[in-house]
Amino acid sequence: MMAPRVSAERSPTTARCAIPGTFPVAGRLRRTCAASGPDSGESIGGRSAVILAATSPHRAVNAGFYHWLYMAGIVVLYLTPALIGTFWGAPLISHELETGTYRLAWTQSVTRTRWLAVKLGLGCLVSMAAAGLLSLMITWWSGPLDQLDQFSNYRLSPLTFGARDLTPVGYAAFAFALGVTVGLLLRRAVPAIAVTLAVFAAVQVAVPLEVRPYLIPPVRTVSPLSTSNITGTGDGGPGAPGVGGQPGPNLALGAKVDIPGAWVYSVQFTLPDGRTDLGPQPQACISGSGNACDTALARLHLRQVATYQPASRYWAFQFAETGLYLLLALLLAGFCTWRVNRPDPAGRR
Repeated sequence: MMAPRVSAERSPTTARCAIPGTFPVAGRLRRTCAASGPDSGESIGGRSAVILAATSPHRAVNAGFYHWLYMAGIVVLYLTPALIGTFWGAPLISHELETGTYRLAWTQSVTRTRWLAVKLGLGCLVSMAAAGLLSLMITWWSGPLDQLDQFSNYRLSPLTFGARDLTPVGYAAFAFALGVTVGLLLRRAVPAIAVTLAVFAAVQVAVPLEVRPYLIPPVRTVSPLSTSNITGTGDGGPGAPGVGGQPGPNLALGAKVDIPGAWVYSVQFTLPDGRTDLGPQPQACISGSGNACDTALARLHLRQVATYQPASRYWAFQFAETGLYLLLALLLAGFCTWRVNRPDPAGRR
């Protein structure tokens, strides 16, 4: 995502624009600070935007300092929804149920459904907006490094995917709704905070491993295996009978998959007839030179079977996973509405 172009006009306030406790902001960045108003540097969002702009790798890529910032941005985007659900969503209603202040609201003209809808709706929108703005800034800052695959984190990788573009918005909505739901059920703020954090962490681990790979059916391709892509050969275990009728070492291969930006599920090697038993390892690969081994492997006419998700499906996965989390948030909101309209939502008999 391209950064907005800033005006070249100078302002009298630019001389005082600096990041508190760090360094004065110079040149074009100083004009950016002035354009946002004299008090914007006091806000966390304003300081974050200035820091990201000051350290932007759009002009140069430094694998040392930028690697630290790159990983820090990923950690921040994963922590933000967790903090929203844990320290905002969980105590939002559980504290009122614990202290009994909910009764004051219900004795007024406000219905239970409206009382909950305001809390859930407003809180969820603010959570999504905060996560979305933070994701927008970090995704823009990390763009050149993602495109260059500078730190081996392609956009569909499990580590990077959840910290870019739309998915943090879905995570924030789900985390907030989860916190409110747990608080409504437990009616105690501290236990609700602990349970919300544990459940959200478990979901964040389970979805990339057990759900995301199946959101879209993968692509399966069969292509001739080039010897230039082979990274190593070895003993793959007992294979066909060898000398003396005993099982000989079966050929095992390691090879790279030349599909830029793809999320590779698995790679398998077969013979031209489709058999996965490649037979005994060629003697040239055991005791011969590398060229002799390549020649022997080329005679086998091996095929490479790759199962993967192409890089072009990145946005399809973004929309699918974000939609999944938003759907979960809506289901939790519906459950909360049903629960709060029961005759005794605070659990008293």
